Amino acid sequence: MSVKLTQYSKASGCGCKIAPAVLHEILKDCKQNQIFEKLLVGNQANDDAAIFELDNEQCIISTTDFFTPIVDDAFDFGKISATNAISDVYAMGGKPVMAVAILGWPIEKIPVELAQRVIKGAQEICTLAGIPLAGGHSVDTQEPLFGLAVTGVVKKAHIKKNNTIKQNDLLYLTKPLGLGILSTALKRGLLLDNEYEVFIKLTTQLNKVGYELGSQTYVHAMTDVTGFGLVGHLLEMLQGSNLSATIFKNKVPIIEVAQKYIQQFVMPDNTTRNYNAHAPFIDDVEHLDFIAYCDPQTSGGLLLSVDAMNQNEFEALLLQHQTAFYQIGVVTTPKEKMINFS
Repeated sequence: MSVKLTQYSKASGCGCKIAPAVLHEILKDCKQNQIFEKLLVGNQANDDAAIFELDNEQCIISTTDFFTPIVDDAFDFGKISATNAISDVYAMGGKPVMAVAILGWPIEKIPVELAQRVIKGAQEICTLAGIPLAGGHSVDTQEPLFGLAVTGVVKKAHIKKNNTIKQNDLLYLTKPLGLGILSTALKRGLLLDNEYEVFIKLTTQLNKVGYELGSQTYVHAMTDVTGFGLVGHLLEMLQGSNLSATIFKNKVPIIEVAQKYIQQFVMPDNTTRNYNAHAPFIDDVEHLDFIAYCDPQTSGGLLLSVDAMNQNEFEALLLQHQTAFYQIGVVTTPKEKMINFS
């Protein structure tokens, strides 16, 4: 029997994230009264992972990420989920050291052999990252879901946060946008085999270069682009900075095969949710541009704020590590809107 995993879930990948406004409502009265002085990054910030200081030099990174199927193939689902979860450690400038799995599986609906394939896919990616998949926890659920809790390490001096941008910084992306669009095309039975190959190549590409960038002082801020889209994660970087960003529309990379689906209005439901949440903070978006800018990415690329004086050095390092990069904008003095398209 052929089983299509995406038919068992309402939303796919990071597109199943709870909406920003709803998440804010859930968390608004959930602050602990006790202060933990060694917790350097916690839920007071909208960062990618938590960081706890072990001593004056070393810190531990802790993160978890899981979601419902974004593809029909169980092995590929495991690979994408693992790549996405490990990315949060790289986005903090850290090095992953261990992962444990989070598995929810509707035992009476989907064969357990496919759950095994999901785990094997995750193991493959963990091996590429040089870490063990050391255990985990499983429950019988109504919808399949899978992800990892990942532990990493980082030197205190190398921590990269998402909200430490500086004026005149250059903004970079390391993967093109459109992953949510392609996942929706797949769920609707529209995605061609060669387009699926493009999708898998991007979503299973580890953001390893993030660890190398942790030691570079000219990288002022870093995050990965996931469920809130480019606009949402850039707003997180700008929040509290009293700065704005100008994005050069002709330099924003969009997966070539996603362009035709944009013209057909093929997009996740959460694209509109993202746009509605972020529209007050961005200037007018023309025509269908919002579909790419607000597209919820699963296992997306890194979004970086880099000192303009070190542009050549930064780009040379990414070339050395065979990582694609796209210079998409610049951080500016405050304007009426936080994000402006040019």
